[in-house]
Amino acid sequence: MAVESLRAGGDEQNPQPPRPTGLLDVLSVAAVALDTRGRIVFWTPQAEDLFGYTAEDVLGKYAARLLIRPEHLQAVVSLFTEVLETGRGWAGAFPVRHKDGSSRLTEFRTMRLLDDLGDVYALGIAADHTLLQRVETDLALCERLINQSPIGLALMDPDLKYLLVNPALERIDGIPAEDHIGRHLRETLPFPDVNTVESALRQVLTTGTPLLDQYHVGRPPADPEHEHAWSLSFYRLEDPGGRVLGAAASVVDVTERHHAAAEADRARRRLALIADASARVGTTLEVEQTALELADICTPVLADVVAVDVLDSALALRRARRPDNGPELFRALALKAAHPTVALRAADAPGNVASYDGDRLVTLCVHTGRPVLVRHVGARDLRQIARDAEAGALLSRAGVHSYLAVPLIAHGEVLGALDLKRTRNPLPFDEDDVVLAGELASRAAVAIDNARWFQSVRNTALTLQRSLLPDHSAHHTGLELASRYQPAQATSEVGGDWYDVIPLADDKTALVVGDVMGNGIDAAATMGRLRTATCAYADLDLAPGAVLQHLDKITCDLEHYIVTCLYAVYDPRSRRCTIANAGHMPPALARPGRAPVYLDLPTAAPLGVGGIPFEATTTELLPGDLLVLYTDGLVETRQHPIDDRLDVLLGFLDEPRRPLEETCDLLLYGLRHPDDHDDVALLVARAL
Repeated sequence: MAVESLRAGGDEQNPQPPRPTGLLDVLSVAAVALDTRGRIVFWTPQAEDLFGYTAEDVLGKYAARLLIRPEHLQAVVSLFTEVLETGRGWAGAFPVRHKDGSSRLTEFRTMRLLDDLGDVYALGIAADHTLLQRVETDLALCERLINQSPIGLALMDPDLKYLLVNPALERIDGIPAEDHIGRHLRETLPFPDVNTVESALRQVLTTGTPLLDQYHVGRPPADPEHEHAWSLSFYRLEDPGGRVLGAAASVVDVTERHHAAAEADRARRRLALIADASARVGTTLEVEQTALELADICTPVLADVVAVDVLDSALALRRARRPDNGPELFRALALKAAHPTVALRAADAPGNVASYDGDRLVTLCVHTGRPVLVRHVGARDLRQIARDAEAGALLSRAGVHSYLAVPLIAHGEVLGALDLKRTRNPLPFDEDDVVLAGELASRAAVAIDNARWFQSVRNTALTLQRSLLPDHSAHHTGLELASRYQPAQATSEVGGDWYDVIPLADDKTALVVGDVMGNGIDAAATMGRLRTATCAYADLDLAPGAVLQHLDKITCDLEHYIVTCLYAVYDPRSRRCTIANAGHMPPALARPGRAPVYLDLPTAAPLGVGGIPFEATTTELLPGDLLVLYTDGLVETRQHPIDDRLDVLLGFLDEPRRPLEETCDLLLYGLRHPDDHDDVALLVARAL
């Protein structure tokens, strides 16, 4: 140790004293020894610093005359005598005369000394009273601060073993202070990342750079059922000489702040989920797609396994009596899991219809129109959740531990239920989850309700529309025919497009394509009236222009409707086709070996304008020639110029010998878009 001290202070030839490292050095404690006559026989350098006298000034001289003022002399002599005679030490403070003439209040500890020769001496240990009081005050303050601080404090040696722990840290980690002392840091920390904490603290010991406000979460031994959060700060401890004494750690319990932040984050995520659902659920007017969108939104944020089931009576637009205790027939619309699980095998596959008894929780949910929450699922609960015992066993294998069913309610009618299960998510469903699931289910229910009514009205509209269209033969004299009607994809309303094939005298055939502007039942009714009138005028064997003239008069008598119509008559004997046009799209003609073209017809106003003559144009149809009549819904879009679309149509007629049914499909699938808002009537004729 002596060699190390010399190396620390300087070389061996010029050794330097080590820097102060202890409390005595900080206090600069002086030592003075007196013989029995009161003469000074020992005098330390610290005494010179304290009183101003050198050893040469004081050794051999009477201490009382040199250091004590006259008014204090008798008291000091009495104390000196008592110490030497009784051997009892004395402690206290009294003023000492400094070399500069001032009085310095000095703290003394006096005691009797005995050497090996039997000689008696008096030893005085002295320190500046003011400095000593300041140090004592600092120590007391530090002790109070440590013991009364609400912040957990710990002191550790360089091996990270506890030296001191305050009461606040006892309360935080639930371990008594005496059980900390001597134990290693890692033995008491409740954090799963204890290795990271220890590594960080050793880095602080090495570099001296403090590590502040480190956030850690764990479960302390005193409260293992709940999650707590702490803010940790570490800093290195050094003595005045720079020697590393160890490390200090401060621990602040921020559990409430952690829970508040977690709850705020949870609320933000819930709001974001609701906002996301507003954008993603109900993007189409399809019941199954809407249910699938709802299941996607709920997985895995809200549940691990999600099912959307709708009452079969609701899909059929039959209002069932509620409430009821009997079974219910559900149609599964969507099923989604956040991970592979056997729970999917326990659920009904989308499209399937299953009956659930009245004691099942999903049935109870739709009967009462209220959520059903089972925070902790047991064996009995599984029997009420699953459709049968086998499904219950699968749910048990999947680890279903919490269940929530929320009704799908739109406009006061219960449509079905949103079924939620948790397997891997360790948290049970709570009331906040009930509110969130209810909000999502409410939004989705409105979209499902709109979709089911849309599908119902659309099916009705299609049935009505198709009932108004002819059921013609594929072959007429001299002609091969094919036709299509396709309703608008983006609306449920009935359209006014139609086509007709009318047999005439002398083996002639009338081909008609028309379009009543607008949608709805009125447009369909107008179309039906005009089709009936067209058949009647055609039966009179009137010329095409005359037929349109009569139709124009009828249309003028109807309510504000504008109608376009193309009327053609083909005579197989002369192979001549006479066509009159009332504001309609031009027909296309495709001949083998030639490029397809649009027939150049005289421009005319639509039906309903009134007082406009309709001219007819005659063209020859040779064997193999293809004549295509269509409504504007085939070529008009909101994104493309009409001329470009007409060019595309001609491009699909590059092979006139193609089967007519294939030609119709090619035109519809090649030109139509799922979002088109207009219906289409298409009539294709090939001359034989």
